Amino acid sequence: MEDTAEMVGRAFVDHYYHLFDNDRASLSSLYRDTSMLTFEGQKFAGSTEISSKLTQLPLDQCRHVISTVDSQPSSPTGGGGIVVFVSGSLQLAGEEHHLRFSQMFHLIPTAEGSFYVQNDMFRLSYG
Repeated sequence: MEDTAEMVGRAFVDHYYHLFDNDRASLSSLYRDTSMLTFEGQKFAGSTEISSKLTQLPLDQCRHVISTVDSQPSSPTGGGGIVVFVSGSLQLAGEEHHLRFSQMFHLIPTAEGSFYVQNDMFRLSYG
């Protein structure tokens, strides 16, 4: 199962950050009404509120550079959920320095065979 979690986690991360950097409005499809986001300590609930926050971020041209992706099954009974922890940096247009960040996703399987984001926590790493 751990190999599956790693493969799903990596595929999700590639998909998520590609959408974030190129078509941020499409991220809303990855969340549900029960989803929660904590972004730099601010809390948002539901796909509409989360999508609004993500699309309003002042990051018009950015590129995520992923350093690490760690994934684990989130249920001892094989419920299919996966916890994904990401570290990397964010390159903003016109900025010389990259911003370091960490982000955690809790992915829940859907009846259709894909996953949605139940929990999403994001923090910039200063210093």
